[in-house]
Amino acid sequence: MKIMTLNVHAWMETDQLRKIEDLAEFIREQQFDVIALQEVNQSKGEEALSAAALDRFVPAEPETVVRQDNYAYVLLQKLGVPYYWTWIPVHTGFVKYDEGLAILSRTPITTAFSEYVSVIRDYENYRTRKIVGVKAEIGAEESWFVSGHFGWWSDEEEPFRGQWDAAQTKLDTLKELPVFIMGDFNNVAEIRNEGYDYVIEKGWHDLYAAAIVKDDGATVTKAIKGWDDNKSKLRIDYIFSSRALQAKFCHVVMNGIRGEVVSDHFGVAVEL
Repeated sequence: MKIMTLNVHAWMETDQLRKIEDLAEFIREQQFDVIALQEVNQSKGEEALSAAALDRFVPAEPETVVRQDNYAYVLLQKLGVPYYWTWIPVHTGFVKYDEGLAILSRTPITTAFSEYVSVIRDYENYRTRKIVGVKAEIGAEESWFVSGHFGWWSDEEEPFRGQWDAAQTKLDTLKELPVFIMGDFNNVAEIRNEGYDYVIEKGWHDLYAAAIVKDDGATVTKAIKGWDDNKSKLRIDYIFSSRALQAKFCHVVMNGIRGEVVSDHFGVAVEL
């Protein structure tokens, strides 16, 4: 099983369409089973897609409106390989976008859900956060795959700890099956007694830590929004498992070494 997560910084990149093509080419080459994406934007004023265009779309929320420039949809058109998928809007992003979360699966999605993890639920407030999850059978086993984009440990209004507690409450209901939660956690692995340690203490297994082959794991290497003064290499994007598993490899991707740079984040890829 091959899984990837990436914060795509949708429609905020220069030469955006070429970067979508680069990402599509990498996905075709690697043949990922499941892909979790964050900051998946669509323009609020764009025309809605038809039902025919959404034949493999599985809604995680009722009455979700998917628009023609939805980043995940555009990516799938460039990809040209059939994936089942879901997307949810989470909050207004960069003034003019519906910013959301997406999951792509090579095999049919049998169930999809969304859940608030923030106390704030104001669509115009960027601190509003959700998770989205799907159930799919990869190989001979059904599993849950969840995508999230969390806040910062020390945020005074919406600290990570409360968001993770809310996520954990939902995830605990899924654990009869393997659960993989991945995404942009906005918490640095090397900083002790903050978000990364909190997730591990709650019984989650970092597939990077257990990988036979891995690199330095850094997914942010410059100053970006939310890390405005950063000058260091940060590992803040993860794939966690509810079960102790040893990955064959865990690599940073879309970093100019494995795949072209397509976002202000690099991605994480795991093979089990």
